[in-house]
Order: sequence, then C-alpha cells, then structure tokens
Amino acid sequence: MSTTIQESPQLWGDKRFHTWNYEMRDAFGGKVFKVMLDAGFTCPNRDGKIATGGCTFCSARGSGDFAGSRRDDLVTQFNKIRDLQHQKWPEANYIGYFQAYTNTYAPVEELREYYEEILKQPGVVGLSIATRPDCLPDDVIEYLAELNQRTYLWIEMGLQTVHESTSVLINRAHDTQCYLDAVAKLRKHNIRVCAHIIYGLPGETHDMMLDTGRAVAQMDVQGIKIHLLHLMRKTPMVKQYEAGLLQFLEKDEYVKLIVDTLEILPPEMIVHRLTGDAPRDLLIGPMWSLKKWEVLNAFDKLLTERNTWQGKYWAGKV
Repeated sequence: MSTTIQESPQLWGDKRFHTWNYEMRDAFGGKVFKVMLDAGFTCPNRDGKIATGGCTFCSARGSGDFAGSRRDDLVTQFNKIRDLQHQKWPEANYIGYFQAYTNTYAPVEELREYYEEILKQPGVVGLSIATRPDCLPDDVIEYLAELNQRTYLWIEMGLQTVHESTSVLINRAHDTQCYLDAVAKLRKHNIRVCAHIIYGLPGETHDMMLDTGRAVAQMDVQGIKIHLLHLMRKTPMVKQYEAGLLQFLEKDEYVKLIVDTLEILPPEMIVHRLTGDAPRDLLIGPMWSLKKWEVLNAFDKLLTERNTWQGKYWAGKV
C-alpha cells in the first residue's frame, strides 16, 4: 500500500497529535480528568501465580505512585484525588482510573463491587482500568462487555515492548501473542484498549523502540501511552543499571523518538500521554524528565519544525 502525504498539518485543536484532552472535550463537551485509585490489588507477576519479583521497572506501589492511598477506602481516595485536581481544573468531570497493580486480578464479584462504587460518584463519566493481558478470564470479559454498554470504558494494558529478549530482561512474564489475544478478546465486545509502551528499556536501540511503535500502530487498539523509562529507587532494575545494562535516553533522543512514532500512528488513535511521571524523591534518572512542561513543549516544537503530525506517514493496516 502506498503512503499518501498531505502538505498541510492535521490538527486536533492546537496540537499536531490526537490528544486525550481533545478527545475528552469532543466526547463530553468539557474538561475530563482521571482520578487515580489504588483498590488494593496485587499482581500475578509478584505473588508467584505467574512469576515473582514483578516487572523490573515497576515501583513498590505497582506503578500507582500518584494514586490514592490504599489505607483509605475507594470513595475517600476518590474524593481526595478529585479535590486535589480540582485546584487546577475547577470545572470538570471524571474518569475513575484503577491504576495501581493489576486491576482485574480478583473474582468478578469483587471487581463489580469496586467499579460500581466509583461509577456511582457524582461527575463520573467512565472508567479506565489498568491490567495485564493474562488477567482477563471469560467472566471478567463478560462483565467488562456489560460495563461497556452503559459507561465510557477503557482497558489499559502494558505491552512495553514487542521484543521478547527485552521482555525476559524486564521480567514481563507474558509474551506478545498473549497481548494480541487479549486485545482480540476485548475488541470482540468493542471495548476500547490503550496500549502502554516504554522507550528506554535496557538494551533497546532507536530502531527497536520504533519497532514497538510500528507494531502498536498496526494493532486494533484505540489509544496509546508512551512512557519514558524512569529508574526508581528500590526497583529490581536498579541492579541492571548498576551492572551497566541500562543507559538513560537523552532528552533530544526521546523527543525525536516520540515525533517519529507519532508520524506512523493512525490519526484516530488517541494519545493518552507521551511521557511519564516519577516521584522526585524516588527518581534516579533521567533527571531531565522532571521538567515535564519543557519536554512536552519540545514535542510541539519539533513537530512544527519538521512540519509533521500524527499519521503523516500512516499507510493503513498491512
């Protein structure tokens, strides 16, 4: 299939990529933000059901470092995080974001109790549920399909990389085919899927990272989160770093990777985020990532300088 290149940029509001914020305003007519929750789950990659130790990059809080405290019940968490974010966005609706650990790793009756409690909160317009592709049994899929009929639902799953050698190195404990199978099960019910990938994993070159971006562009997923690898204290990856297996990406290299990736994503794919956050007191590197707005502005600057945009080189499914 040949690639058709248009000359003038495609814009989503004032951005050259299909942002989450643009999508929320288009869908709901105003600002919608995610309220990050910790429902007290664990992970089969930690408790021994599938593996132990967890993914080597994953923090002690199961990648939910900015979620509510599991010492609080879910409604208390919701209210605290919502009120904190309201300081920035006084007028908004909310997506309940089950973020920490693996949020379908429990009996479906328990999941139903948690999800329904958040859906009852005033101003909640939907749910986003982070999980693993190997934690979606049939009864959970059936419940998610039911939820998808009556609320705005996203399932977020960590792919991280399509390279099996890297997967072994980071102890992901599932293969890429498992991920593709899970996407197919969800999409059978028209459930939206957001793929999480990480740039900067140990041993990966620029081309290897772009291979992952290219693979996601061809998947039947509706959203993408691209994370910059953050090395945090007390994670298993610290030992890999000390052994010389990990080199931090430079800011300019990461910005180029992001723009290269945006160019090959389908225009309709929603970009949930283009970098990640890590608590300052836990971060070992790269330290430039703490200047988040500088990084985000750098994406916009390079897109403009190259006169490019999301989907410029998208040629359709192969």
